[in-house]
Parts: sequence; C-alpha cells; structure tokens
Amino acid sequence: MITVSLCMIVKNEEEHLPHCLRSVQSLVDEIIIVDTGSTDNTKEIAAAFGAKIYDFVWCDDFSAARNFSFSKATQEYCMWLDADDVFSDGDRNAFLRMKGELPDDTDVVMLRYHTAFDATGRPTFSYWRERLLRRSRGFRFEGAVHEAITPCGKIYYGDAAVSHRKTKPGDPDRNLLIYEKLRESGKAFSPREQFYYARELMYHARYGESAAVFSAFLDEGRGWIENNLEACRNLAFCRKQTGDTEGEFAALTRALRYAPPRAELCCDLGHFFFEKGDLTNAVFWYEAALKDTAEDTGGGFSLPDCRGVIPLLQLCVCYYRLGDRDRAEKYNEAVGKLNPNHASYLYNKAFFSAPAP
Repeated sequence: MITVSLCMIVKNEEEHLPHCLRSVQSLVDEIIIVDTGSTDNTKEIAAAFGAKIYDFVWCDDFSAARNFSFSKATQEYCMWLDADDVFSDGDRNAFLRMKGELPDDTDVVMLRYHTAFDATGRPTFSYWRERLLRRSRGFRFEGAVHEAITPCGKIYYGDAAVSHRKTKPGDPDRNLLIYEKLRESGKAFSPREQFYYARELMYHARYGESAAVFSAFLDEGRGWIENNLEACRNLAFCRKQTGDTEGEFAALTRALRYAPPRAELCCDLGHFFFEKGDLTNAVFWYEAALKDTAEDTGGGFSLPDCRGVIPLLQLCVCYYRLGDRDRAEKYNEAVGKLNPNHASYLYNKAFFSAPAP
C-alpha cells in the first residue's frame, strides 16, 4: 500500500479545517500544514490532528506556498487539499481501495474535484485535478494564482473524488489583484495565466476587457485544448453581455475547431437559438447534448446537468411551443426520473396535469 503526505496551505481556517482533517486523517500517513499568517486557532486545530506545522511568509504566490509544503513531505506521494475540501464516506472508501491497488509505476493520480452542488448534494460542476504526486519525481506547482502541476509520466484516474465545501465567500478581488500586480510588473503571462486572468475579469463583469484577453489567448494558439474549449464558451458569454450577438455565435462555433461538440457547448448553442426563437435549431442542439454521454478524462470542466436535466427541460419547452404537447410532457417526465424534486419539473408536471382551459 502506498503512503501519502497530506500537504496544505492555510490561513485563518478554524471554521473549515476540523471538517477537512476529520474526513482525511484516516487516509494519509502524514499531515503537513503550512500556515501563511493565521490569527485565529488554525494552528491549534492542526496540532490536535497531529500535523507538522510550518510558517510561510505570504508573497502573493500560491505556487510558492504549495511547493514549500511539498518540500516538507516524507512519504511516497504528496496530496494537496484546501481547508474547505472534504472526502465523503463513499469517497474515503474508494480512496482506501485505491491506496491498496495503485500500480507501482504511477506518477500522478487524478481525482474528480466537485465544486458545486444542488440542493440534494449532487455535484453540478466538477473537473479532474492532479491530486496525488509521486514525491521522488519532484513535481512543482506553477502559477501565482490557480496554481497547477502539469500531469506527466504514468497517470492514473481514480474513483474517489474531493468535494469543495466552501461555507462563506473568500476575498472576491484577491486573484484579480494578484494578476494585475503581475501584469504591472511586466510579467509575460503563460497561456494558462492568460486564460485565468480573462476569467477573473469576466467574474468582475469587465466583459470587454475579458473578451479581449480571451480572444488574444485563442489567437495565439498556445493554450491547452480544455482551456481553449472553455475560453470559447466564456468569450461567447462576454460578448453576449456586451450585446455582440454575432460575436457570441462566432465564439461558440469556434469551439468546434478543437473537439467534437460536448454537452456543455451543445446547450450553449441550444440557448443561442432558443433566445432567437429558432426552435428547430434549438431542438437539434439540445438533443445533441443528450447524446454526449462520454465520461470526460481530459481534465475539462464538466456540468453533468448539461447531459440530462438542462436539455430535457429545454426540449420540454421547445416542443410545447412547437405544438407537440405529448412530446413536451415526455421530456418533462424524463427530468423527473433524474431529479424528482427539481422545481421546474414539478411546475411543469402541475401545468400538464391541470385541466385545459
């Protein structure tokens, strides 16, 4: 069975850290906590879980802090988590099985990262992250913000997942301020940094600036395919917010250069035509979304509802407006099989059950 060092960077996480460490302590062989300036009880909580605690002077560089935490590890693999990450009971069991079954030559273990959930706790947004790294390979994080390690060597995709259970918002301006400080210093952004800088601008509703950065990112042609695909969707959103309908459509169709259309893009195209009142084209793309049932292992962002609930609900509306009430009702019932408590499904069900006026 492999051995694992849990490596974390934290600051003022007394609310989240106990939940995180309780969920993971039985899975790891060592806990490394790097504190970047806590003024609450974070260190005391970490000590109660037997963690080795180190101080790190914050320098607006997440990679530097992550790499420092990895440098303190002593076990075969380093695993990173944030303080508001947890393993569910099922994922703990899957992780323990993986520890005993992992091929000896594995360099990187990829695990799903669930970062958004519906009211029932079902993941609605997830993606793959490099979660365990063989220590002897000397892997290092890159990027001051949205830091990552490029997977290489023998890569293993595990069944366990990490759930990001943030209970309160962080500093919404932190990442953008770091990027703008780097830009003002004259730093040339890598393609990944350029992509995430554009996203931060988008999150701050600076849509024109964001669109310009996304366009430059795509035009330079140096990006990872998954980021290219997401950049097209984000660029379309930004252009939509500025009233550039033709630019929105051009951005969506540009994604077809990089890969066959995935469910997320199909839903975006469906929405585009739906809003234009072109229900025939909308139906085509929503039905295409339902046909994308492949489990992504490429590392891209995944919205599971784009393969089920979202296109089914939209098809219900489209067919009703096209005058096919029976087909519309069948699509709504299909939603109920996936999520019987969904508010739109229940509303539609009541509508279809009501006596005709």
